[in-house]
Amino acid sequence: MSRRGWTLFLAMGVIWGIPYMLIKVAVEEMSPSTIVLARTAIGAALLLPLAARRGYLRPLLPHWKPLLVFTLIEVCIPWLLLGYAEQELSSSLTGLLIAAVPLVGAVVVWGMGTERPGPRRLVGLLVGFAGVAALVGFDVQASSPAPVLAVAGVAVCYAVGPVMLSRWLSHLPGLGVMAASLTVAAILYAPVGLVQWPDATPSTEALLSLLGLGVICTATAFLVFFALIAEVGPSRATVITYVNPAVALLLGVLVLDERVSAATAVGFGLILLGSVLATSRDRDRGEAGRPPQSAKPEALDVRCDDIARPVAEP
Repeated sequence: MSRRGWTLFLAMGVIWGIPYMLIKVAVEEMSPSTIVLARTAIGAALLLPLAARRGYLRPLLPHWKPLLVFTLIEVCIPWLLLGYAEQELSSSLTGLLIAAVPLVGAVVVWGMGTERPGPRRLVGLLVGFAGVAALVGFDVQASSPAPVLAVAGVAVCYAVGPVMLSRWLSHLPGLGVMAASLTVAAILYAPVGLVQWPDATPSTEALLSLLGLGVICTATAFLVFFALIAEVGPSRATVITYVNPAVALLLGVLVLDERVSAATAVGFGLILLGSVLATSRDRDRGEAGRPPQSAKPEALDVRCDDIARPVAEP
């Protein structure tokens, strides 16, 4: 990898590890819907003019229906659930649980009949979910299971989103897709987000968190990510999926004074190991790596090692 590639890679690892901390700060004073509105509106304001200037919006018009569904699955629902979950869960724990996205994605792809998992992938799935169980069983201190279920919903959305992108929107310009998605999300969240805007002026820390979410973790993140894909290719770019949770953990501990237990380290390690195994290609290119004969041809474009691709995380 070139020096530029490493620079972009490290930048993305940090940029998409920051949102969990910023959401945790903001959600102390604002509702999750207000946070989503601010983040998407700022991101759209920065990306939409750039996409329009490059002519990336017009090609999207015939595909507005899948684009709308993609926006709901990849942005509207998971970003709201993240804010809801972090009202009780720590930012570091939320980031670590989101590390299970590749595992959920593997299940989604296998359930579609696109691939038949081999023994190594099945072992990876079991190991990864054992790590999730360790985190939930020993580190979660919530009044109800609802926050954990919310994070599970985020993981499902983030796993389904790349599959939708690969099947229906991959031929469209990525910058245009994300700019349009952020714009649609901001419009959808405007009514409830404005109504729930706090009566008292939020603190400087909360407002800076909103600004950071919109400018750094959304607009800048996508521009850097597209540059990273262009520099190193999509396969290498997906490795940041395994870096972001570590950054979220480090920031939670150093900035927000969140605790880390032995179960945290063990659970995170198991999730990473399981994700790598579950989304790797089988060395044996025999039946374990082939889709069933009844699989539809158009489904063959979605592979298990594609689902770790971050789209709008986190």
